[in-house]
Amino acid sequence: MTAPRTCSVALSLEVLGERWSLLVLREVFLGNRRFETIRHHTGAPRAILTARLNTLVDNGILSRQEYREAGARARQEYRLTSAGRELQPVLTALMQWGDKHLVAPAPPPLELRHRDCGGQVRAILTCDHGHQLPDTGAGLDPRPR
Repeated sequence: MTAPRTCSVALSLEVLGERWSLLVLREVFLGNRRFETIRHHTGAPRAILTARLNTLVDNGILSRQEYREAGARARQEYRLTSAGRELQPVLTALMQWGDKHLVAPAPPPLELRHRDCGGQVRAILTCDHGHQLPDTGAGLDPRPR
């Protein structure tokens, strides 16, 4: 048997390939940055959420920023880094797939709309020359480097 293939998918899964990590990112993208709010909306157990937040911070996807409410001790909130913001198309694609294959025929629980024009937002595959590929990936030509 040959050695496992080294690829960016496997490397990404080391950081993101766990349910709670993606749900944490969903919440932060939705504007929920505080531990208790994230825990409430994900249902993650406290210890697991702490571990996932640490992993996302350690890998440069989230950053911690201190905040203090009047009369309370200082706490941390979590903000997306530029690397974290670049995961929006990934979450959008996962949501699209789930809406089509897991939620249908019911209406999707959430819609993503473009704030400026109101159009529905979708993740699509395009090449550098602007050609749109089908969602199936037909037309891709994987080339080892």
